[in-house]
Amino acid sequence: MTDLERRAGIFAALADQTRLSIVDLLTLGDLSSSEIGTALDLRSNLIAHHLGVLESAQIVTRTRSEFDKRRSYIGLRPEVFDTLAPPSVAPPRRVLFVCTANSARSQLAETIWRDLSTIDVASAGTRPAAAVNPEASASAARHGLTIDRGRPPRHVDDVRTEGDLVITVCDDAHERLRSRDDLHWSIRDPARVGTPAAFDAAFDTILQRVRALSSRLIAA
Repeated sequence: MTDLERRAGIFAALADQTRLSIVDLLTLGDLSSSEIGTALDLRSNLIAHHLGVLESAQIVTRTRSEFDKRRSYIGLRPEVFDTLAPPSVAPPRRVLFVCTANSARSQLAETIWRDLSTIDVASAGTRPAAAVNPEASASAARHGLTIDRGRPPRHVDDVRTEGDLVITVCDDAHERLRSRDDLHWSIRDPARVGTPAAFDAAFDTILQRVRALSSRLIAA
């Protein structure tokens, strides 16, 4: 399949207002099918139909939640971000990235965001660890960035303030917060594997998400 054919297939699948609305939601974050239904007021059979079309066109993927194994998250395939031109989003006062331990994914997201955006940023955890994961710091360093290891991980309740755009970057935090976050990015936990490659993969995924969102906020 050529690149032109691939792009044509994407736009053909999106020639429907409901599917386009689903994709617009997914350009910001990952959602379960029930969350999509709530956001768009859709019945479960319609959600299943439209997600089936998007999956057949290789626009979205499903990943099983690392926290609640009964739940799956729908997300856009990475290459689709470069094909779509979604609408802008009003910039928040501050972005707050949240994961479970505030030791790896949210720390990487905070560091990447600070490098790419002028909007203020912070990170926190639902169950903070004692210290930043050294592999996260090493991954950031390999990409020319620095995580502040002198500041211990913090609890979300101690960091969150009015006006924050709260983005969870792990399934556990998203499901524990129970809709008290604004966006969810379903990022695999690199600490479960523990290798430099796993942390670099998480870094690359977060970087792509941060670029996509920050560009939309700047344009708002």
